[in-house]
Amino acid sequence: MLTKKVKKRLSYLSVFTLLSILAIYFILKSLNENILYFKSPSDIQSSNDIIFNKKIRVGGMVKKDSIRIKNKEIKFTITDFKNEILVTYTGTVPNLFMEGKGVVAEGKLKDKKFFVADRILAKHDENYMPPELKDIMKKNVK
Repeated sequence: MLTKKVKKRLSYLSVFTLLSILAIYFILKSLNENILYFKSPSDIQSSNDIIFNKKIRVGGMVKKDSIRIKNKEIKFTITDFKNEILVTYTGTVPNLFMEGKGVVAEGKLKDKKFFVADRILAKHDENYMPPELKDIMKKNVK
């Protein structure tokens, strides 16, 4: 038979466990909603379940001779050497943004060939390439 003290401790433990489970559930749910997935142009072309106007990240190499600057709008092409996507961006770009270098653009996909970027991520030295991008490039160059 359980004493009154043991029953009280068990009730506190069960309430604490329940609250911990609820807190972990809400934290994981919130994190899952805020994740931005990285996609290459080939991933976008081959996917049939792309959700347009949802925030994503597109990465690859800036295609040579593709950068066009008009006023504050910059248009360029991201390629993974297999497929390409046209990107438009209004704002300033990082100093390391240039043709032939790796870039990740964050924004919304308008269709499978056109992407409107809110942010350009190229905050690395010229030798760095994200591991995911390096793997995709190796796979597509072969």
